[in-house]
Amino acid sequence: MEGLPFTPPAGADDGARLGPPPAAFALLAADGVLVGWSREAEALLGYPAAQVVGRRAAELLVTPPSDRAGSEERRPENGPRFDGTRSAVVDARHRAGHTVRLAVTLRPLSPRAEGDSAGRSPSAVLMAAELEELRWWETRQAMLQGLVTQSPVTLTIYGPGARLLWANASSVRELGGDLAASLGRSMTELFPGDVLTDQHLVDPAEFVQQILDTGEPVIDVHFRGRSPADPRRERVWSSSYFRLLDGRGEPVGVCEQSIDVTDHYRAQQRLALLAEAGARIGASLDPSGTAAELARTTVPRYADAVLVDVAAEVLAGEEPEPGTAGDLVRVADSGGEPSRRGERVAYDAGSAQAESLAGGRTTADDEAAPTRLYVPLTMRGRPLGLVTFVRGDDSEPFDDGDRAAARELASRTAVCIDNARRYRRERTAAFMLQRSLLPRSLPELSAVETASRYLPADSHLGSGGDWFDVIPLSGARVGLVVGDVVGHGLGAAATMGRLRAMVRTLAELDLAPDELLARLNDQVGREASDQHAQGRDGGGAVGATCVYGIYDPASRTSTWAAAGHLTPAVVRPHGAADFLALPPGLPLGVGRLPYESAEVALPAGSLVVLFTDGLVEARGQGVGVGLGRLAAVLGERRESSADPLCAQIVAELVTDRVRDDATLLVVRTRALDARQVADWELPSDPALVARARAMAAEQLGRWGLDDLAFTTELVVSELVTNAIRHSSGPIGLRLIRDRSLICEVSDSQHTSPHARYAGNDEEGGRGLFMVAQLTEHWGTRYMPTGKTIWAEQALPVP
Repeated sequence: MEGLPFTPPAGADDGARLGPPPAAFALLAADGVLVGWSREAEALLGYPAAQVVGRRAAELLVTPPSDRAGSEERRPENGPRFDGTRSAVVDARHRAGHTVRLAVTLRPLSPRAEGDSAGRSPSAVLMAAELEELRWWETRQAMLQGLVTQSPVTLTIYGPGARLLWANASSVRELGGDLAASLGRSMTELFPGDVLTDQHLVDPAEFVQQILDTGEPVIDVHFRGRSPADPRRERVWSSSYFRLLDGRGEPVGVCEQSIDVTDHYRAQQRLALLAEAGARIGASLDPSGTAAELARTTVPRYADAVLVDVAAEVLAGEEPEPGTAGDLVRVADSGGEPSRRGERVAYDAGSAQAESLAGGRTTADDEAAPTRLYVPLTMRGRPLGLVTFVRGDDSEPFDDGDRAAARELASRTAVCIDNARRYRRERTAAFMLQRSLLPRSLPELSAVETASRYLPADSHLGSGGDWFDVIPLSGARVGLVVGDVVGHGLGAAATMGRLRAMVRTLAELDLAPDELLARLNDQVGREASDQHAQGRDGGGAVGATCVYGIYDPASRTSTWAAAGHLTPAVVRPHGAADFLALPPGLPLGVGRLPYESAEVALPAGSLVVLFTDGLVEARGQGVGVGLGRLAAVLGERRESSADPLCAQIVAELVTDRVRDDATLLVVRTRALDARQVADWELPSDPALVARARAMAAEQLGRWGLDDLAFTTELVVSELVTNAIRHSSGPIGLRLIRDRSLICEVSDSQHTSPHARYAGNDEEGGRGLFMVAQLTEHWGTRYMPTGKTIWAEQALPVP
């Protein structure tokens, strides 16, 4: 060849002609004169035999070979070669005038050949062919020879039934080196496995037969199986198939072209596994759940079994000490043996597992061909646990790529387990804080029978800010409150605790519900402003809601106000379940609009149910659906006592996982009968103070409380005297015999009384101080019509 760019010759088609180009022959005499000219020579150069025979062959050349500088193939100086190879490349002149480049070869003839008319005998035969066509044919021959003997691509021909007909050298090596022993055997016998097309497994025999029948080629499908040369290792080939036809156009077989893509395929599988692991592992925010997701993701795609052991302190939300994982607990076990999940696990010193934990590195049972990998779960240099990946005897050992994937899986799992540990610690702290801030038990009161439930959210967000309270108030009354802080976690729990404390403090000041919410709203607004100014986030109570009511068992009335909260449900005796119609109010901390109260009559035996939205917000349904279900339960169970009714409501409404915290407070009202209350209206006349003392003493006698008569007369005398001195209009006196003895004196003034020490030279000023000393509690509550001063004494022990 001359090193010129190789291009297919004009007229070269897609390779239908596999034979060599036609050769032209000419006979030469010893002096180089043409004595013979074949038809192929005439077709090649256009000269008929009559025009060239008798002429010197050199006359047909454009440039003699010896004069062509730079030619890599030229005739030697001492004449043409007679070795049977292509001896020269020459340019010949076509009869039409253009140049034809020829490859020529000379072969000697025996001297017995007959000569021409001039007596010249042929001494050599000149064979010539068009150079580019010859090159094209030689390239194809080299390509075919290379595919058969040198190509790394395996070429195999299968006939009907997917039985082997022929294989190239590369395929023979895959067959174990013995082609004769493999001929006639089926593809499944030779390469146990499956053809994988569009993620579907196909029987090889059916696959080959389909191509034979349809003639449709199939490109780049994966064949997964084992070769006779290496039966233990499962391999993957990328294969293409096409039908072969004989000279008559009849199908004779299917040619398979395959390349071993095992490493590439496994790398893709590992990447897909890691991507899926990143999406699945850690979604539960639970250490055991995270370990279970690791096992489900990797078995059987990566390993035949997975064991995950996690330090006990990690499961408790604590961080292990550096250098040791402490006591291990089996949290995931996907092996075929009986599961040890939940059991304590210990590894002997010097074992591969112990070395992996101590050194923070991956170890194996057999470094040469490992079937067990021990990968530590580490975070910030601290061991959290250990993952064991196991492959059975029939599976391939772990290779370097598998080790890298195992380390990546363990690293991601360790991060997720540590996140779950931190979440569990914070969630536990939030629940403990919230539980400590909620009432541990509800007080036993004459005014109401109560029961409650708190349902924490089954959510990764943690505990919320729902709360409830039952607050004993003066005059045997009771304050009822339910609230909800927007948000979850420690911040919401702490805010809830502050709100509950503020509500209780304000309630004990005997504030009306609307005034209590107004003061609570002011305080929440100030806290939010302070936190905004300090740049803190998440600790405010902006958006908190609350509903507060006061029930008076003596008058059987209640007063309610709401701050953006769902109103309580009410079921009166012989009445239908309903919801209180209260004036709307903004959530706490949102605005400064005033709150309004509404008075509601509650006969004895009425049911009042206070709740937060988590109880009635069902998945995929509006609040209205939950409220309807609550009303239905109350209508059906109206006669139940408070605690069983509480349990029934939870069972009926909380049927799936709770998205938000839910609080429920069930109240059944009671009433003080006429024998427990005595009240009088007195004119503002100092002369009636003695009469007031006498009436109080007489009533105590009827109640059998004569032991309290002396103290009660002093309290009545001081309170009535103060009322007459500092107010005008009628004065109310009321005694209530409940769990304690309550004395109340009401007047029309709003002045605030104070207990103080009186000087030795002062005649007055000792009244309220003496009342405070003689009674257990005393206080003042204000009403639109004035105020009431009350004092409470403990009843004598029977």
